[in-house]
Amino acid sequence: MLLEINPENPQLRLIQQVVEKLNNGAVIASPTDTGYGIGCDIFNQKAIRRIQQITGRPENKPFSFMCSDLRHISEYAHVSNTAYRLLKKCLPGPYTFVLPGTKLVPRIMLTKQKTVGIRVPGHPISRLLIATLGHPLLNASVPTAGDQPAPSEPFLIDELIGNRVDLIIDGGRIVPDPSSVVDLTRDSPEILRVGKGDISLFR
Repeated sequence: MLLEINPENPQLRLIQQVVEKLNNGAVIASPTDTGYGIGCDIFNQKAIRRIQQITGRPENKPFSFMCSDLRHISEYAHVSNTAYRLLKKCLPGPYTFVLPGTKLVPRIMLTKQKTVGIRVPGHPISRLLIATLGHPLLNASVPTAGDQPAPSEPFLIDELIGNRVDLIIDGGRIVPDPSSVVDLTRDSPEILRVGKGDISLFR
């Protein structure tokens, strides 16, 4: 099912419809500032298992998740003063930060080191969706066939996985460009992946 939502001024009525589905365990595909991704409420273990099956991701490799803002991050991760200053400069934006998780994070979302990967996307639909849900949203890449590029159009996602997800939000065309991944668990930042986000702040 495709649901068209205005990518610049998302209609709250439609966002609330999506949130109702998420609260009932739905798996959705939705737009972010780095492309379309698959997601669910991080507190719904059954939905997380479904996404593991859809993406083929091993159980010992947890997914990252998205928060609505920096205050929301502080509920799910331990943020040092240094990390806070960096996060404040970069978010919302195309970054994934590795941080120590708090006790609120479900075990299935934690690495063996008790860390989490967290984003605050700079896309109006995803931010309003997370804020309205009130919980973080799991964030996984849309699986592709072989060496095919990640889809940039919602109808292509529908062709790929439409029968395996409950809803696809159509927020228009978005060319995929992965987030930069930065580890903030140590005294100095470690860049794990160079992506869309400017990494000059961390050098």
